[in-house]
Amino acid sequence: MKDFAGKIAFITGGASGAGFGQAQVFSEAGMKVVIADIRQDHLDEAMAYFKEKGADVHAVKLDVTDREGYAAAADEVEKVYGAPPDLLIMTAGVNVFGPAEASTYDDFDWVVGVCFGGVVNGLVTFVPRMIKAGKGGHITATVSWGAFLGGAMVAPYTAAKAAVLNLLESYYIALKPYGIEVSALTPANIKSKIYETALNRPEHLQNTGYNVNEKTQDFLASIHQHGMEPRVLAEWLKKGIENGHFLIVPYPSGPRMVEIELERFKHYASVEGTKLLEERAKQPPSEEILKMQSEREGYEVKPGPRTIFNSDSGFGKARGDLDWVDKSKKV
Repeated sequence: MKDFAGKIAFITGGASGAGFGQAQVFSEAGMKVVIADIRQDHLDEAMAYFKEKGADVHAVKLDVTDREGYAAAADEVEKVYGAPPDLLIMTAGVNVFGPAEASTYDDFDWVVGVCFGGVVNGLVTFVPRMIKAGKGGHITATVSWGAFLGGAMVAPYTAAKAAVLNLLESYYIALKPYGIEVSALTPANIKSKIYETALNRPEHLQNTGYNVNEKTQDFLASIHQHGMEPRVLAEWLKKGIENGHFLIVPYPSGPRMVEIELERFKHYASVEGTKLLEERAKQPPSEEILKMQSEREGYEVKPGPRTIFNSDSGFGKARGDLDWVDKSKKV
């Protein structure tokens, strides 16, 4: 897709953070934009911005795990703009940090339900409508760098994102005959308020094994403040869509970053390779690795323990009452 003017975009998580940046950029490209978000206060703030700009933007309150709500949102898009979206962007996501072994069913049901299930719901809801409309189009999701590696403190999140990446590749192949392109956007640290989601998770999914409180979320906010500006990320996405890229890695060193991460799996497949990875883990990172980590995090990463592991807030640790978790990993 190279021409955006006059076309319709539907963006989940579109009222704040990365999604709001995408709504801004594609609205300015001449698109009619529908922003879908679970928080009414964020929708109100976003619509006030777009109203002042005189932009053709419509808001829909949507929980992406609600399939009936998704269908109703799709109906509303067609009622307001007369057709399904030409550009479907699925950006809504949640995350929470803690040791993998402390994870509960609720931790998985919440994070995987939103990050993977929300994308499934978007695809199943909109793909048939887009095919029937016969206009072609483009589908993308904000997959996250987490799709490329397991995370000992973000197991549900990285599992969900890896699943989304695989799913999008399947649709990338399947939808070519219909003229519908698919891409996966893989940022790391973004300047957003995703840290707020852990304090606003659904009542029926509150049983977490992680230490999560206002102090830990304030620490996470201090990390996200260094992240990529949402509008900058959206410009990377727009350029990637224009160029027809499946994998949109929003960094100058993007292709090399992917090469290094995927090489890890090659080494896992042999005894020699596994030993090599173990030895590398004991060594300080190379200048190249530090440079790429700095690109992803948005601040200079230096040799030595990462800042994220040195917080006195209890961030990334388990609840203190979990008797099977190593005491160094819990508050």
